[in-house]
This record gives sequence, C-alpha cells and structure tokens, in this order.
Amino acid sequence: MLSSSLALQQAIFATLSAASDLVTLLGDARIYDSAPQPVIFPYVTFGIFTTRDAGTSTETADEHSVILDVWSRARGRKEAQAIAGAVRTILHDQSLTLTDHHLVNLRCEVSDCRREPDGVTTHASLRFRAVTEPL
Repeated sequence: MLSSSLALQQAIFATLSAASDLVTLLGDARIYDSAPQPVIFPYVTFGIFTTRDAGTSTETADEHSVILDVWSRARGRKEAQAIAGAVRTILHDQSLTLTDHHLVNLRCEVSDCRREPDGVTTHASLRFRAVTEPL
C-alpha cells in the first residue's frame, strides 16, 4: 500500500501533467519533484510536503499541507501569477483519484508571488490542504 502522501503527490502530478491549459502556459509538462539542471523556465515543483495524523478513535485519516512552487524568468509577475492561477483552478476543490486512498478534500489555502534575490526569477507558491483516508 502506498503512503497517503505519496499517493496524493502522484495524483497531483498526474492531474497537473494532463492539464492542457497548464502545459500550454509552461511550454511543456515541466512539473518536477526535483527540477533537472539546467532547467528550462517556467516550471512547477513540489515544495514542502507535510503530513499529520487527522484520525479519530474510530477512523484513520491524514491531513496534508502541500506547497507547489512556480518558477518564472519572464519580466514581471504576470507569467508566474498566470501559472499559479491555473494550478489553483486545476486542483482547488477537485476530486482526484488516489491509489489505496480516498481524497476527502483538497483546497488552496494561500498563495503568494515574489521576486527572488537574484532579481531575475519570480517565485509563486501555493499551499494546499488535503485530507485523505485509506480505502
């Protein structure tokens, strides 16, 4: 049986990779757990992924905090914000199919967009909250 966090990551990856609007914005399905070097901009990576027990005395469940990072080198914030908006639309309140687990909910809690210290890269982050239960 896959862990709930790995099952969730796989489902998110598959969903984002299959989203033609997002792939068009990225120029290809550039969605990575760890970005290759050298990397082609723009792209999306999985950031911090936290899982905690959310079960009760009778039910098993996990609560996940998933950060997805958008990286852009286009001038200004427009490209990064457009990609982040597409990611949010694709995942927020959607029902994803997970291996060995049921997704109770998936919601985008917060997003932000900022210029990185290199002065060239724009970085947008989206934090999702998900709850899963084993099948």
